[in-house]
Parts: sequence; structure tokens; C-alpha cells
Amino acid sequence: MKKYFYILFAAGVIQSVVFGGRQTIPLSIDGINLASTINYLEISFAFAVGQLITGIVTPLGGAISDRYGSGRTLLVGILISILGCLLIPFSTTPFMLVISIGVLSAGGAGIAGLPVIMSAVNKLVPPEKSGIAFGIVNAGGSIGQFLFAPLAGLMIVNFGWQASIFLICALLVLTIPLCWMLRSQPSQQAKKQGGENLTFSKTLSLAFSTPSYILLISGFFVCGFHVAFIITHMPGVIIACGLSVGVTGWSLAIIGFFNILGSLFAGWYITHRSMKILLSYIYGARAIIVIMFLLSPMDVISVLIFSAALGFTYLSTVPATAALVGKMFGPKYLATLFGITLFSHNIGAFLGAYLGGYFFQITGEYTTVWLIDIALAIFAALIHLPIKEKSVHIAA
Repeated sequence: MKKYFYILFAAGVIQSVVFGGRQTIPLSIDGINLASTINYLEISFAFAVGQLITGIVTPLGGAISDRYGSGRTLLVGILISILGCLLIPFSTTPFMLVISIGVLSAGGAGIAGLPVIMSAVNKLVPPEKSGIAFGIVNAGGSIGQFLFAPLAGLMIVNFGWQASIFLICALLVLTIPLCWMLRSQPSQQAKKQGGENLTFSKTLSLAFSTPSYILLISGFFVCGFHVAFIITHMPGVIIACGLSVGVTGWSLAIIGFFNILGSLFAGWYITHRSMKILLSYIYGARAIIVIMFLLSPMDVISVLIFSAALGFTYLSTVPATAALVGKMFGPKYLATLFGITLFSHNIGAFLGAYLGGYFFQITGEYTTVWLIDIALAIFAALIHLPIKEKSVHIAA
């Protein structure tokens, strides 16, 4: 992989800042709540809208990338995300918060999201190395979360939550030159791997008539619910346990660190063994991890152990899911098709983010959502088993 170091470095750094930086924004929820008349449910709604908007624009970003190239698409998304983050500290009403967090910041992150980055890498790296490349790029997001979460926590404690938001803006600005390194157009490699005779509309028709793709989308919905609930409400869970915001920062950092290991392991695993079996294992493990957490004493040690176990499975679903989409339909429209998969992920994320706030508002605890999460994880573990790991063809 040495030959492709700069490609993977650029992809990993962009993913690190776009994803990792965005994961630290929920650390500011308590500060936003105290600094304005916006209540917790309204803030949760803004983050939930953000999950939904990200899902809606992600296929659009993929389609733009497939047509005009990855570099330009990433640049546009990053600029929109910067604008949204800059507006967050000045959002004093629920509507303004929805625009800054839910529309601009989230929408920009969706356009410059993982499907565009993965598609660029898939077109620039040989197919036999794509599995481990996906794992490395996905680990980049976790490196960002690992580094930025405790830093954001320190910034909030010492300088206020606004300083943490402005730091994210500065980091996004620094990624702009890296977009040039990931510029890509539909390549000869895509043609060699199949799909060259398919139009965009025929590819979409084929995808939605393929049962394995539908099952994969359904499973990724569950992943979105799980991840968004954790990232949005883990600060609230920890504070409800009587622990400090500093523990929240370290919890998110540990999740990020162990997801680095999980992503790299997933990238290695799918180059040697079954992708669907790995996904089934991951979702089943999530159910067990959450059950063990609910049965444990809610102290610092339990939170950190839970964070480590959760982190290993956190987004290790992404390399296998992206690779399955590529294996089924080839790289030509990978950004679009994986973007659609992520749309399902973000519908689940909308529900995970909003229901966490909703049930906490009416019950004062998160138990109901944890139980929903367990049931969904078991469901996802089962529905991946019938997926067929093979290329899908259709006459032009």
C-alpha cells in the first residue's frame, strides 16, 4: 500500500476531520442548552434533522461525484460545512439551530461524506487492495474522533463550547488542499470491473430489484440508529450517571480509538473471509455489549469499558458494507449506491437521535431507547445471513 500512501493519507485526513470533527459537536449540547432558551428536546431535534439531511444529500453528493469528480464534490461539501459550523454559536432560536446544525453543517458533511471518499479511493486503488483501503479510510474518521473528542472537552471546560466549534471550522479549512489529491473521474478500472454497459437509471433499477441490496440497506438503517443515539446522547447518559463532561470526552475518544482497531480489523477480515458474516457478528456483538452495560454499575470504569467494547464494533460495519455494494454492482456508481445505503443509515440515525431526546424528556432516562437498540441489533444480525456476496448483472 506504500504506493498509494498519499491517496489514503488525504482520504483519511478528510474523513477524520469531516466525520471526527462532527462527532464532537454534541459535546456542546449542554452549553447550548444553558446559553439560550432552546431546550434539550429542541436541540435533539436539530441534531436529528442533521442526521436526516445528511442522509438525503449523501446520494446527491455521490451522484455529483460520479458525474463531475470527487475533488470538486469534496470541496463544495467542506465549504458548506464550514459555513454551518460558523453559524452554530450565533443560533439563538430553534429554527436557526436547525439551519446551522441540521441543514448546513450536516448537509456539507453529507456531500463531502464517506461515499465520495470511498468512491475516490476505489477508483484510484487496485480492486484487490480496496478492502484494506476502505478499512484504513474508515479508521481515519475514528482517529479524528479519538483526537478531537478529548481536545473538544478541554476546550469546552477551559474556553467555552463556542471555542470548540471554531476549532472544528479551522480544521475543516485545513483539509481544503487535500481535495485536489482525491480528484477522480470515471476510470478504465471501473469499466474493467463491470457495469460499463449500465446507465444510471438501469443501475438504480437493478439495485432496488436485488434482495441482497435491500437487506444490506435495512441492516445499515439499524447501524444509523445505534451510532446516532450513542454519539448524540452518550453525553446525556454519562451526565445522568452523575459523571462529568470530561468523562464524556474520554468516552468518545475511547470509542474512536477502538473503532480504529475495529475498522482496520474489518478491512483485513473482508479481504480474506465473508463480508456478510462479519456484519452479522458485529450487530450481534452490539446487542450483547449494550445488555452488559445496562446490567453493570454506572460508574467511570463501566462507561470506559463499555466505550472500548462499543468502539470496536462502532463503525466497523462501513468497510464491509461499502465493499459489498462494490462487489454487487462495481465501482462505476459506487458513490451513488453507497450514498443510498447511507441514506437508510441516516433515517435510522434521525430516529436514534430524536427518540433519545424524546424518551428522556418524558421518562427522565434512556432505558426505552436502549431496549429498542438491542432489538434492532438482533434483527440486523439475522437479516445479513441471506445476503449473496456476488456480482449482479443485467443486460444493457
